[in-house]
Amino acid sequence: MEFSKEEILAAINRTGIIPVFYHADLEIAKGVVEACYNGGIRVFEFTNRGENAFSVFVKLVDYAKKFKGLILGIGTVMDVSTTEKFIKAGAKFIVSPILKKEMGATCKAHDKLWIPGCGTLTEIVSAKEAGAQLIKIFPGSVLGPGFVSAVLPVVPDLKLMPTGGVEPTKENLKAWFDAGVFCVGIGSGLISKEIIHEKQWKKLEKKVAQSLSIVNKIR
Repeated sequence: MEFSKEEILAAINRTGIIPVFYHADLEIAKGVVEACYNGGIRVFEFTNRGENAFSVFVKLVDYAKKFKGLILGIGTVMDVSTTEKFIKAGAKFIVSPILKKEMGATCKAHDKLWIPGCGTLTEIVSAKEAGAQLIKIFPGSVLGPGFVSAVLPVVPDLKLMPTGGVEPTKENLKAWFDAGVFCVGIGSGLISKEIIHEKQWKKLEKKVAQSLSIVNKIR
């Protein structure tokens, strides 16, 4: 199933959280995706962080078809050729930790949502001018909610997504959403090593549901 950029942004806005995850074991990746979906997630970012990330992702794209409305994208993409490869493999959106305008042009040519990573106001403005509808603030733990609240009055109508160090706690999520973020990306804070090692999928499902509930209450 295809999703327009607007439909993806709407789905992200409904939940407020995008899980960010990579694992070399396909079965573990499947378990994480299913638990997150059952917990209420509808937009999931698998990351290109291992040698076999592409082969695992290809199989996940097929697996994701069993979950109605699940939108699967790829993160940690750094160049145009990798962007094209993952789009052809079925990625619904492309996330990068850096700003590379050529990647934006490639996503535009394929009508895919491009989420570049930025760490300065200059990069953010450049990303917006290059067509980015959602911008990743990275690393979130370094920049902090104060960066977001300082930037938004300067550049209106921004949709920002901090990633890196975001925690699924009421205090941390409230700080980010009070600052004005559109959504957050959460990796190990949500999908812990313990959960993965023990394959505690029900625990992950519950944790995801609780995190989404927190976001729903504080927004």
